[in-house]
Amino acid sequence: MKHAITWLVALAVTFPIISTAQGQHMTQDQQDVLTAIETMTAGFQAGDMTKVMQSYEPEATVVFGPETPVSDAVQLKRMFAGMAAMSPEFTYPAGHEVVVSGDIAVHIAPWKMKAHGPDGQAVEQSGLSIAVLRRQPDGGWKMVIDNPHGGHLLAQDK
Repeated sequence: MKHAITWLVALAVTFPIISTAQGQHMTQDQQDVLTAIETMTAGFQAGDMTKVMQSYEPEATVVFGPETPVSDAVQLKRMFAGMAAMSPEFTYPAGHEVVVSGDIAVHIAPWKMKAHGPDGQAVEQSGLSIAVLRRQPDGGWKMVIDNPHGGHLLAQDK
């Protein structure tokens, strides 16, 4: 654990971390990464699976539950569609952190989701999203790894 803290401190000193919740200035790359995340979230909430899938590289991996990565595009689309059928509404109450190094970026944000299950029951979930994005040849950003359950290890550390 000590090594992880030392590594995180070194990382924070080396790369600019911008939190939109604090209103700090973002570089254009950081804003573009955040826009890519916001575009995916809006597409997901609207049930627009084309927009959602366009937010990911073809070989992307999404972790739909702790330690359950999925990389097959057909399965990803099916899982996203099933979740979108619950009409989820996402918020990022603590803001976003974006770290960019060359053509690779990391987006980190705690999230909350409210939805309704097939039986009409209210569903509430929360987590820590950690996404790795890569700059594309056209200058845009797409997710390579998306882990909305990145905080599950913190609960085990207590």
